[in-house]
Amino acid sequence: MQTFEQQKEFGLFINNQTKMTEQKINILDKYSLQPIAQVARAGKEDVEEAVRGAQEAFKTPLSPYERYQILQKAAAKLREQQEGFANLLVKEVGKPINESMGEVFRSALTLEIAAEEGKRVAGEGVPIEAAPGSENRRAYTVRKPVGVIAAITPFNVPLNLVCHKIGPALASGNSVVLKPSDATPLVALKLAEILKEAGLPTGKLQVLTGHGAEIGNWLLENNKVNMFTFTGSTSVGKYIKEHAGLRKVALELGNNSATIVHHDTDVQAAAKAVALKSFNNAGQVCISVQRVFVHRSVHDEFVQHLKKATESIQVGDPGKETTDVGPMISEDAAQRVEDWVAEAVHEGAKIQVGGQRKEAVFYPTVLTNVTETMRVSYDEIFGPVVCVEAYTGTEESIQKVNNSDYGLQAGIFTNDLNFALQAAEEIEVGGVIINDTPGYRVDHMPYGGVKNSGTGKEGPKYAIEEMTEEKLIVWNR
Repeated sequence: MQTFEQQKEFGLFINNQTKMTEQKINILDKYSLQPIAQVARAGKEDVEEAVRGAQEAFKTPLSPYERYQILQKAAAKLREQQEGFANLLVKEVGKPINESMGEVFRSALTLEIAAEEGKRVAGEGVPIEAAPGSENRRAYTVRKPVGVIAAITPFNVPLNLVCHKIGPALASGNSVVLKPSDATPLVALKLAEILKEAGLPTGKLQVLTGHGAEIGNWLLENNKVNMFTFTGSTSVGKYIKEHAGLRKVALELGNNSATIVHHDTDVQAAAKAVALKSFNNAGQVCISVQRVFVHRSVHDEFVQHLKKATESIQVGDPGKETTDVGPMISEDAAQRVEDWVAEAVHEGAKIQVGGQRKEAVFYPTVLTNVTETMRVSYDEIFGPVVCVEAYTGTEESIQKVNNSDYGLQAGIFTNDLNFALQAAEEIEVGGVIINDTPGYRVDHMPYGGVKNSGTGKEGPKYAIEEMTEEKLIVWNR
């Protein structure tokens, strides 16, 4: 394997071999906006070859322990190369080095968790003997891998979200055709090399780089693909679900994460937590805090603390350890956020801090006087912007959180047990985080949303359930 600095050209990863193509795509350093590498652009025949190879590999199963060993070795190798992977994330994502180091650490842990869960894939006993006339019968279920899984991953967490898909898929005996984001494919290709070195047989993992819409449609057209697992925008997720037919689909989509801050909590601590989880990865995280509903009696105090915490954030070169927020994924993305903020200001919102853009860098921004009819509130901004609104009663705060097409995670800060329990029951999301923001996640918990935030769960144990089919076996004595 070439060092991270040496490798400037990346081919497709098909059947454990690198395959170059005539057409290439430039990958940019997201801070300097200069090219750092070229990747191959897959054609339809490459997609067909990858799927065919994955299907052939699926016919030769690996035992659960063999799968466990491969994933454990890959996790260990990933830890050994943590610095190299982190530096690559800094360049191709624009993610600050400390965050990048954390992503690599979590990615190795995700593979490790998947390895362990792969040894525990099991069915259950079914008491059919309780039915009249079936007294002499016994039944149980087993879980079988679905076959070839197409995994499509986004740019924002391009290593750990890949691990969240291929880890459980391989652990449960499937083959995977991976399509990483065309903006951040390099770490996925490097991870494929690690899995090859760890002993993953030919064809179990294929990696296709190129334009997402092209490859995605070719995968949808291929009836040898048995399941799609996708993380990305709601519009693309809906398109996949509409065109996948009867095949399984797991979708982790958008969100406009909300947090309630009640009057009885530590307002300063809540403001610091919101600042921490609104602007990490330049706000390009599905569970980044976007909407904050603060009790009217502590609204002004909260805003002052949030403003102070935001002003202390260091913005700039993601390669520096002192940097907290780097560039967004592209200048176009930062321009879009700037346009949304300008639109909100025109409609009456006030900028408390931030609001400036420099090329692909958008400075952490706090908006007040926001209404639910503004796009910065009702849509997913996916940038370093947080909107603060006031509420008076607990019912009102829950209603405001639920007034959204999304429902991934939400947070609430309160010392009122009754309010916390009410919020946990009534907020319409996949996960309620009490006394923290919705940005909280560990890699073995169930993670997924409702409404336009998707369907299905991530977290290796729960993803394995999505990636396997339950089969019933009945014995007649």
